[in-house]
Amino acid sequence: MRRRPLPSVREDSNVKSWHSLCDNEWAIYALVASVGALTYSNSLNGEFVHDDIPAIVSNGDVTGVNPVLNIFKNDFWGTPMSDTGSHKSYRPLTTLTFRLNYALCGLSAWWWHACNVALHAACCALVARAGAVVARLQRPFAALAALLFAVHPVHTEAVAGVVGRADVLACVFFLSSLLLYHGSCGRRRVWLSVVLAGLSMLAKETGLTALLFNLAFDVYRSWNSMNRSPVKCRWKSDSVWGRVAKGLLVLMLLAVGRLALLQGSLPAFSPQDNPPAFHPSFAIRLMTFCYLAAFNWWLLLCPWSLSHDWQMGSIPLITSGWDPRNLVTCAALIALLALSYRCLMDLELQRHTPLVVGLMLLVIPYLPASNLLVTVGFVVAERVLYIPSVGSVVITVYGVQLMWKRGGNSRRLLAMSVAVLVASGAARTYLRNRDWRTRESLLRSDLAVLPHNAKLHYNFANFLKDIEQQENAIKHYKEALKLWPSYASAHNNLGTLVLASGRAEHHFLQALKYNRDHVNAHYNLAKLYRKKNRIPESLKMLERCLSLEPRFVQAYLELLHITPEDEKRSTLDRLLELEPKNWEHHHLYGNWLKGRGLWPLSLAYYSTALRLTFNKGERGALPSLRAACLVLRSAGQHSRLLQLLTRWQGAGGGAAAAERRRAAAAAWRLRSELEGRAAKYARAPLMTSTCLHHSQLEVSPQYKNNLVKKDSRTIMNSPSVPLDNTDKVKHSCQKHMYKKSVSISAQYKPIHNKSETGVKKSCPLHKKKKIKDPDGLPYVTDHLIKTY
Repeated sequence: MRRRPLPSVREDSNVKSWHSLCDNEWAIYALVASVGALTYSNSLNGEFVHDDIPAIVSNGDVTGVNPVLNIFKNDFWGTPMSDTGSHKSYRPLTTLTFRLNYALCGLSAWWWHACNVALHAACCALVARAGAVVARLQRPFAALAALLFAVHPVHTEAVAGVVGRADVLACVFFLSSLLLYHGSCGRRRVWLSVVLAGLSMLAKETGLTALLFNLAFDVYRSWNSMNRSPVKCRWKSDSVWGRVAKGLLVLMLLAVGRLALLQGSLPAFSPQDNPPAFHPSFAIRLMTFCYLAAFNWWLLLCPWSLSHDWQMGSIPLITSGWDPRNLVTCAALIALLALSYRCLMDLELQRHTPLVVGLMLLVIPYLPASNLLVTVGFVVAERVLYIPSVGSVVITVYGVQLMWKRGGNSRRLLAMSVAVLVASGAARTYLRNRDWRTRESLLRSDLAVLPHNAKLHYNFANFLKDIEQQENAIKHYKEALKLWPSYASAHNNLGTLVLASGRAEHHFLQALKYNRDHVNAHYNLAKLYRKKNRIPESLKMLERCLSLEPRFVQAYLELLHITPEDEKRSTLDRLLELEPKNWEHHHLYGNWLKGRGLWPLSLAYYSTALRLTFNKGERGALPSLRAACLVLRSAGQHSRLLQLLTRWQGAGGGAAAAERRRAAAAAWRLRSELEGRAAKYARAPLMTSTCLHHSQLEVSPQYKNNLVKKDSRTIMNSPSVPLDNTDKVKHSCQKHMYKKSVSISAQYKPIHNKSETGVKKSCPLHKKKKIKDPDGLPYVTDHLIKTY
């Protein structure tokens, strides 16, 4: 049993003239993709803002701090899925694209935004293709639907915000799955579309709804043949029932796999994130959630008031049936029922396929974010409307197509209206992109739209605190607490700014009053108690802090201040276990060992700290270098001290560093030779010289006279002696040598210097050890590598 072929599209003369301009499909795809890219071109100069910071800049899965395999174990924010504090958002495919971005261009935001814009351009082309192939819009109107999608202002958060790539990437695979399932033939198309739907789910969870759409639209297209076919023939491999069975089986498997990734715990949300979900009244929850669905639809129809954060008072709860917002809900519900009724009445003839496709694309991808099936961590999020907006523009354009078919003088007005709609959407998107350029511009623009949003005041206060505008930050923290008195994080952050006034402890305690598990409040209170010398209370706060967050490194560092010296080893071991590649922790361990008198062990930790900085290309561990040098100097190991300084001086790359290494090596040779020679002189035995065999030598008078004459001539002929002083030198030599014969004194130290004796000696002390090194560096170079 096969699906009923889609009805042919009838075209009038005017539409045929449009087709003459759109004969080349690739020209249409290139046009809509170019419009989408140009509309968001001014977002390329944006920075990392909002959720980009925790999801990208501070995420070890993206920056390469964690192994690649951790991407498949952690959530979207880099927290292990097994962690109770995990957000449970599993999007490894998107994180892999982030990691590839980082490997290619680092944290240069321009390239990250360029990737988002390119994916959006691809989505625009896919919308044009799906509008013509799946929705069966006439080709010019399919191009119009893609144009409206390309310039829709509600997409700004998904495209201009780098984190929104999850929605854009999921849409790419979502539309590809639809096109492969409904727009091509072949036995493997179903399985290939299933694979694409799975990839869409790995980009973002809502991508799983591609399977629901494929199955529902397949049943719609095959409805007539299903009614005429006998029951016994319905389970053939290529029948609709076979396709539905395959799709449902895969859907169940993917859903079970996704639930298994929750690791037995659901994501933890708070009333600040989603106030209606925590209200005890079912009626209030239902009325509020239905209004939120209508409000999201309104954003698709009129995207004028936009914000990146709709939490905490942005949309008050509907607590009464007489609330005028219920009228909006009723209007949206009536429109939805009317469209659904029209689709059902046309189920046999299937003349309004674009309406059916648009309605399904509007409703099905939005279901996971509607709060009607599962609770999510937001009330309104513009980024989740990226895929449902495809259904919205398809319905809109189908209405334009129906009005165009009626003909008459209204066509010119209709064309002008459509042109104004596209131009206004592009202009609004262009202006909204400017808001997303920096953190400050985004917060200021959204505060102008939602001045009663406590979360926006809190975030803006955080920004002002970061740029050291403390007074303004305090004002916005207080405004956030005025709008939301139980805002624990606002109390905590305000307490950090009012330490001088003595109100810090009050705000920290208020934060713990409204949130007993607030980790930062426990930590800040412990730090405050330590400064006030209230050690037992500080220790209690730190223990509570570490029980809530066992991997809180700052709490362990604070614990070192109040722990006795004899008990610090366990804390230091824990720090090294949490961050084994942090050179500061090794430096702290070395300091503790040095204070205990364990200098060799402390030197090992200092060396590890230096090696870690070398491996990262840093030269910032000067405290570790200084501490290691002091330890070596105290131990009298001057050669190792020189080796350490040589290695530090030559660290780095390039010709300049090589020149520094050669100069340092030459200096090491000279100094080591001089120090070695002096040490050997100091250790030379008395009267056991093997260079002069004169321990028992007696000088005869005849030899004495010859020696005086010979030495006088030698000194007088020496170029280093002035001519006018030769007489004095001769007299001095004679006076000295004409003493009575004596043995050479036992205190005589032989001079092992050719320039002074003028005699070539074969003393082994004069034989320099020749060190063979092809690079001209001393043998200590190899030892340096082992030392670090």
